[in-house]
Amino acid sequence: MATFVNRTEELARLRDCYDSSEAELAVIFGRRRLGKTALVRESLEGIDDAVVYQAKQKTSALQLEQFIETAAETYPGVTRIREDWEAVLGYLADQDAIVVLDEFPYLIAEDESLPSVLQAMFDHELDDSAATFVLVGSSISMMEEAALLGNSPLYGRSSLTLDVGQLPFDAAMSFFDDGFSPTDKVRTWGIFGGVPYYLEEVSAETSLAETVQRTILSRHGTLHDEPDYVLRMELTEPTRYFSILEAIAGGNTTRNEIAGATGIDYNQLSKYLGRLDRLRLVGQHVPVTERKERSKRSRYRIRDPFFRFWFRFVYGTGDRYAGLGADAFEALIEPALPDFLSRSFEDLCGSALRSLYPEYTIADVGGWWYGEHEIDVVGLTVGETLIVGECKFQQSPLSYDALASLQSHADALRWSPRDGSERTERYALFSRSGFTASVEEAAADRDDLRLFGVDDVVDALSDPRDAEDDGDPAPRRSR
Repeated sequence: MATFVNRTEELARLRDCYDSSEAELAVIFGRRRLGKTALVRESLEGIDDAVVYQAKQKTSALQLEQFIETAAETYPGVTRIREDWEAVLGYLADQDAIVVLDEFPYLIAEDESLPSVLQAMFDHELDDSAATFVLVGSSISMMEEAALLGNSPLYGRSSLTLDVGQLPFDAAMSFFDDGFSPTDKVRTWGIFGGVPYYLEEVSAETSLAETVQRTILSRHGTLHDEPDYVLRMELTEPTRYFSILEAIAGGNTTRNEIAGATGIDYNQLSKYLGRLDRLRLVGQHVPVTERKERSKRSRYRIRDPFFRFWFRFVYGTGDRYAGLGADAFEALIEPALPDFLSRSFEDLCGSALRSLYPEYTIADVGGWWYGEHEIDVVGLTVGETLIVGECKFQQSPLSYDALASLQSHADALRWSPRDGSERTERYALFSRSGFTASVEEAAADRDDLRLFGVDDVVDALSDPRDAEDDGDPAPRRSR
């Protein structure tokens, strides 16, 4: 069984709901495989009287029957209650129960009145109850319609809303022991991201090539059709969304480029990109010096590393990998992997910047681009210092040309300190494979240049406090 990691804040907030003397509603949503069910079960550690019902795609009558059977294990009196949701849930509320309805969208699909039943309970019947109702769902769209959007029945009733996302890098890497080098960790992160279910497929005893071949490239691999399944769960016309994701994964990141690659009218793209953003699959990025709502230089990126890998290397390939068998990864993917992973490496370098430059208060971190100029990592401090960085995940040492290019691009970046003083610049070079002698000599002679390897970035992203926080939870009181 996998070790539960991270989610410290989410656990604390859920337990606050359980301990409340008032009726509470918690809404937990997020894409499948992110560990929502594990989060809830961990939060209930030490509580032996909660009702946890895992809904399935069955008729409403069967769902209610099985829910009553589950609830009766803790509250036998529920079997004497009239068999409808309002009466049964009302009885459990009277017992101050904790009730978890996992995969709530399956219940809504068969009985669309259920959100309204809960709404009426919270509006009129629970003044004297200390019950907690926890609604969990993997269909973001259905959870929005039931509880999150302004016109949904349960809007405004929840005391806790958790949008469960991927684990951050340091928590994701805690799945692995010391058998993983810093480079192994970056490569694993760049393909599998921070989804617990995906990370459980990875082992230090198996090479990355073998793992990818077995789980993703093989027609019968556990993750071979994963993005297809997730998208078809959420989208009514998936073909266009698939085309957009494939275009972005292929390097078409502006609206004009996406429209040209997909054949979708430019003016219609907003609807599709907005939907993908709501599903946490695509993010809109602008230069760090600009505001998103005003910038005309937006770029779109796939937020999930695994989806980005799948649409870049798997989607639409048919039987391309089958003929090569075990050699498919090394023949067709390995040569393109350093370039593909460079984006994830840049993100990690940006995330590490505050730890690597602790003497500065960095207000904003991001990328920057304008015309032919582009900088991988930029840190805007609250003082007079501008930090700019170049990131390379190639197999050759980073040369002096990279430093010269970075300085040239920095000259084109328009940013001034808030107090109107003259800015100072600090240069950071990040490299997987070290640096040429000329770069190392420059760093030794200058106080405005620092060199970082993959190990520096990984160390900066590791927080030993997480390991302490994720120990065995304290016993919880029974209710």
